[in-house]
Amino acid sequence: MCVVSDWNESILKATSIVYIGMPHYACMRHIWTNIRSKFKKGHLKLSELYFVTARSYTLDEFNERMSKIEEIGMRVKAYLYDIGYHRWSRVHATVNRMWTMTLNIAESVNAVTKDARELPIVELLEYTGTLLERWTNEKLLKAKSIFTYLGKKYNKELEDNMTLSQKMRVRASTYHIHTVIDGVKRFIVCLQNKRCSCGQFQLDELHCAHSLAALKHKNESYKNYCSPYYTRESLLHTYEIPVDPLPDESKWNVPQHIAEDVIMLPTGKRQPGRPQKQRYKPYGEVTAKKYKVSCGNCGLEGHNKRSCKNAPKRK
Repeated sequence: MCVVSDWNESILKATSIVYIGMPHYACMRHIWTNIRSKFKKGHLKLSELYFVTARSYTLDEFNERMSKIEEIGMRVKAYLYDIGYHRWSRVHATVNRMWTMTLNIAESVNAVTKDARELPIVELLEYTGTLLERWTNEKLLKAKSIFTYLGKKYNKELEDNMTLSQKMRVRASTYHIHTVIDGVKRFIVCLQNKRCSCGQFQLDELHCAHSLAALKHKNESYKNYCSPYYTRESLLHTYEIPVDPLPDESKWNVPQHIAEDVIMLPTGKRQPGRPQKQRYKPYGEVTAKKYKVSCGNCGLEGHNKRSCKNAPKRK
C-alpha cells in the first residue's frame, strides 16, 4: 500500500502519523503544475516528455528521457531530483503503484462535493452519505454485469496486448524463460517470477504483450499471472458492503452524554474584509438537477433568443 497526494506539508505530516511507515508519493500532475509555475519555457515539449518519464517502466527509458529534460532546462531536472525520483517516477517507487500515478479520485470527489461543502455540517454529512450510497449501488450493479475474469478496464488492456502479441515470435530457453522477438527488439520473459525485460509485466502486475506471447507458446492460461486486485471477484468484494441509509432524525439513538454536550463557538478570529462566498445553498438546491433552458425560437438547448441563428431577421 501507499499514499498518493499533492506535496502539501500538512498532508505529509498527517499521513506519517496515521500511516506509520507507509510510502508517500506525489501526484505527477501536481508536480507538473508546480513546474509550469516555476519555469517559464518549453512547456509544450516538456509536458509530454515529463509525463512519459514519470510513467517509464525501465531505468534505461527513464535515464534517456531525463537527459532530454536536462537539454530543455537544467533547473527542471534539478527540481525533479530534489523532490526525489521515487516520489513521482513509477520505476523508482519502492512499492508497485501500478496505474495510480495521480490523485484523480480525490479530485473527482472534490468536484462532486464542491457545492455541498457550503452546507451546514449535518446536511453535508447527509449529502455525502447519500452520494456514497448511490455510488456503491451503481458500482456493484456494474460489477455484476461483467462476465470476464478481469474487470472491464483491465480486460480491455489485456485484449489490446493480446492483439499486439500476435505478431511476435517466441523462443523457449527453459520451461519458464522465453525470448520474445518484437520486430527488431527482443525481450526476456520469466513466467515463474512474473517479470519481463520491458518492465510492464512486474510493475503493472498485468500481462504485457511479450508475456502473453510466451503464454500462447506454452498454451497456458493468463489467469494465474495477473494481480487478484484486477479480477471481477475483487471488484464484487469492494462493493459488497452497502452504505446503509440514514433514518429520520426523530429515530436517532443519541447517547445522553452527547445530547447534553454544549458546543462552544469557534475561538478563531474572523479575517478582515468581505467574505468571498455570501450565500449557503439549501440542500434541495445542491442535490437538484440542473436543466438547460430551451431557446424560444428554435426549441434547442444551449443558447437564448438573442444568440439564436434561426431567429427571424429584422427588416
